[in-house]
Amino acid sequence: MIEVLVVDDDVRVARVNAAYVEKVPGFHVAGEAHSAAEALAGLETPPRPDLVLMDHYLPDGTGLEVVQEMRRRGHQTDVIMVTAARDVSTVQAAMRHGALQYLVKPFAFAGLRAKLEAYADLRRTLDGGGEAEQAEVDRIFGALSASADPQLPKGHSPTTAELVRQSLMNADGPLSAQEIAERTGVSRQTAQRYLKLLERTGRATLTLKYGDAGRPEHRYVWATRA
Repeated sequence: MIEVLVVDDDVRVARVNAAYVEKVPGFHVAGEAHSAAEALAGLETPPRPDLVLMDHYLPDGTGLEVVQEMRRRGHQTDVIMVTAARDVSTVQAAMRHGALQYLVKPFAFAGLRAKLEAYADLRRTLDGGGEAEQAEVDRIFGALSASADPQLPKGHSPTTAELVRQSLMNADGPLSAQEIAERTGVSRQTAQRYLKLLERTGRATLTLKYGDAGRPEHRYVWATRA
């Protein structure tokens, strides 16, 4: 699980954002903080967070000041800014201080989910270790700028892609193309096409189920559950 510290000066907003985080597979809220001091303390409180969703406007400082202090103390915890601050200078400063992404308030669940899923993809890539070819380097640097959905090839429907993605994410275990078809109302062939796309882009993992005879059945599971 990826542990997340949610920082926002508004208690209600923090709770909403925390609830959003808990809805994304593979993520868990390690804690909430409503000030710069609480945010810094939260970095030391088990379970220590892997990621901080950082508000900028805090009662005793700014989110960027917290990030600066984090780095000064040696914390390499990843940061995604989640704030109403829209001025370019703040966005640039966030980039310079090492924020991985910047999400402008107000936003819907889908917006935060996209950032978290991209972050999870980035973690999986980096956890693989080893050396990276140019294509892998491009994927690492571009991971968090991508949308929630893979770039759809010509002839693919964003609506159908979202149906298949949601069915896979909400499943308790691996699903076959036929099971996805039954849940979404698309044909088996269409479901298979979109599942292969998710597999190619690293968002789904292919598993094989062997029966008594014949070829094994292809089944797919959302990558954060693999």
